[in-house]
Amino acid sequence: MDAPLERTLVLIKPDGVKRGLVGKILTAFEEVGLKLVGLRLVQASRDHVANHYPNTPEWIRGMGEKTLNSYAEHGKDPVAEMGTDDPMAIGEIIKGWNIDYLTSGPVVAMVLEGYHAIGVVRKLCGHTLPLNADPGSLRGRFSSDSPVVANALRRAIQNLLHASSTVEEAAHEIRHWFGEEGLCSYRRADEAVLAGKDA
Repeated sequence: MDAPLERTLVLIKPDGVKRGLVGKILTAFEEVGLKLVGLRLVQASRDHVANHYPNTPEWIRGMGEKTLNSYAEHGKDPVAEMGTDDPMAIGEIIKGWNIDYLTSGPVVAMVLEGYHAIGVVRKLCGHTLPLNADPGSLRGRFSSDSPVVANALRRAIQNLLHASSTVEEAAHEIRHWFGEEGLCSYRRADEAVLAGKDA
């Protein structure tokens, strides 16, 4: 088969846990046929969260540039708002806010398995900016936060979820949150039907 069987990491962030959305979010993934193979409730340390991210200069600059683009789109002055217009400096600030956010309460870490799991999960999650998320997506249904609000309050955007974006990212993140032996293998009762083998 050309369709790849993939595993991906999802984090339900502290705002999702504190709002009691874990069950609804997990149900959305299971209802489309994704198999839960790892699940943990974690109060993560700052070091653990910091090492979740790539932390490359390109990644930090990318966060800064996204923020600068958002300021330009909304007619905001980054120097007045952030004290700088340097994308690297802004990226470091945003990284710090993200670490504050993910350590502000427990997170639910899960690994989901299925055909095209990475793309399916990201589609269900919706756009990383809840303001821009499709209303049927998880972020569109349960959040309306925006960069303008978050930056004004000097905090990360509360967007409920993290989902791996590539096979390589998923492999790193699954190892980081679950180690080498933290996952389960089993067959879902409806697995044959979902794979089209029981027609």
